[in-house]
Amino acid sequence: MAQTLSNMLPLGTKAPEFSLLDTVTGETKNLHQIKGAKGTMIMFICNHCPFVKHVNTEVSQMAKDYKDAGISFIAISSNDVENYPQDGPELMKKNAESENFIFPYLYDKTQEVARAYDAACTPDFYVFDSNLELSYRGQLDDSRPGNNIPVTGNDLRHAIECIIMGNDIDFLQKPSIGCNIKWKS
Repeated sequence: MAQTLSNMLPLGTKAPEFSLLDTVTGETKNLHQIKGAKGTMIMFICNHCPFVKHVNTEVSQMAKDYKDAGISFIAISSNDVENYPQDGPELMKKNAESENFIFPYLYDKTQEVARAYDAACTPDFYVFDSNLELSYRGQLDDSRPGNNIPVTGNDLRHAIECIIMGNDIDFLQKPSIGCNIKWKS
């Protein structure tokens, strides 16, 4: 299983705008329609990656835990579906339903959004404040498939709690690790 680290976009970066197909509703959604009042967590995921499968339950639960606190969760898949058909929009919808995602699962067909966010791996997590300025980027927690560390979401939860409370995120932000985004040739 290949391991790719996230690129760690500079803190303070303004969230790049996007308008993408929500595979669950069939509607096109843009960032400003679905951002959260207090903060927005944007993640690059896909259906087939074992690192993503490892954290899906926790991510789904976190979205439910923070929904009423004004934190919006947004998932984006940017993988090349020609070579990885299991990551196609129809299967994204099925995956979102089976994982009980309550957030949009967007399809980045051109891969321009992944490039704008300098996304490198799945999963790749970004937390933006109410002004859509990057406050956290990195891992969910220290758990990885096969390392016997339980999935808790500690790092990401701590970052979100800081956003909600209006506090600075003052802990070491470790890169996420996962499968590389499957770029088109």
